[in-house]
Amino acid sequence: MYVGMDFGTTNSAVAIARQGGATEVVPFATSAGPAPTLRSVLAFDKTHRDAERRIRPLVGFEAVDAYLHGDGDCRFLQSFKSYLTSRSFSSTTILGTTYSLEDLVALIVGHLRRAAEAAGGTRVERVVAGRPVRFVAEGGKVEDDYATGRLVEAFAKAGIGEVLFEYEPIAAAYYYESTLDRDQTVLVADFGGGTSDFCLIRLGPGRARLSRPEDAIIGTAGVGIAGDAFDRRMVEHGLSDHFGKNTTYDSGGKTLPMPAWVYAKLERWHHVAFLNAPQTLRLLRDLQRQVEHPDQIEQLLALIEYNLGYHLYRAVEQAKLDLSRGGETLFHFDHAPVVVSRRITRTEFEGWIGKELEAIEACVDGLLDSTATPTAKVDRVFLTGGSSLVPSVRAIFARRFGEERISAGGEFISVASGLAQRAREAFGG
Repeated sequence: MYVGMDFGTTNSAVAIARQGGATEVVPFATSAGPAPTLRSVLAFDKTHRDAERRIRPLVGFEAVDAYLHGDGDCRFLQSFKSYLTSRSFSSTTILGTTYSLEDLVALIVGHLRRAAEAAGGTRVERVVAGRPVRFVAEGGKVEDDYATGRLVEAFAKAGIGEVLFEYEPIAAAYYYESTLDRDQTVLVADFGGGTSDFCLIRLGPGRARLSRPEDAIIGTAGVGIAGDAFDRRMVEHGLSDHFGKNTTYDSGGKTLPMPAWVYAKLERWHHVAFLNAPQTLRLLRDLQRQVEHPDQIEQLLALIEYNLGYHLYRAVEQAKLDLSRGGETLFHFDHAPVVVSRRITRTEFEGWIGKELEAIEACVDGLLDSTATPTAKVDRVFLTGGSSLVPSVRAIFARRFGEERISAGGEFISVASGLAQRAREAFGG
């Protein structure tokens, strides 16, 4: 059995491939039934303890459930893949226990390993794992070696002694290649939660005749922008006004804006819980008595105190999906006492994410330029990952290559499936 692991910023997946057999994506149990992906989240709740009365870390759906329905004394963590490049984030103390970042990653990876072992019936000690083309830290510095070193340590902590890394768009390329009966030059675009990654590669029956798989790769590129950034822009431009972002208050005769740091937290749903601190709530109550629109601050306070950040972002995800299907949507969020209702058009949304679209476009153009590949030489474009469903993202490629050359699919499983195929190549002999 050969295993591919896609540890993602937002979601993770694991797939297994058998010698001469099909690739199988391992499902995860949720209250709504089996799911092909696992939320890359952790929760630490005092009410969940192991046989020795130690707090038991919760992973994926179980973590979300504890966060939403626990007694409030719950530490919830997500998107920690984004911190692999951060040299300042070495460890954190959670309910009295210190965890390194590698420890936290290992909890997710260990969960993936056990799921693969249960599905395949054998122990997993080596895998091919996905990684973005560029691990980019704040300020744009590339930190590939540092981040991959941390991943190696995390996988070892999870019981996996041998890990090979493959670029995520190349893994997606292997998934797409299974549909080909002739050789093609393909541009693969993989849009995750935290990064958008691209690969130009030669695929098809001829690749098997190459002495090394990497000889098929023409070039790679990546940018640290993807679905999470789109969500943040919808909250920033479309919803924050409802919670008082643009209201003002009087301070000693001066008119001042609301503190920007409060709304920076609002743009990341798992940070909303950080606002539920006595000193922050006192500050907001004080400001509410002085602001132009106190009802908006009341809505913000209710969002914080009723712990509705996760629900708000689920509504944001749904609105984004609706705008991928139609020209407008009625964003309606009704979790009393917080009620938000406003119409959002696709044109508005595309304007909000304009800078992100420009960065993605520049990255694609840079890859074509650096490899001296004219658009006419690209036979096919394969789009995958959740944000590939956003029409303005797809339009970037349609303008360059024509709609007839675009294929898409496997939005949430293509990388894991391709990694398992790569594992079969690497470990199968």
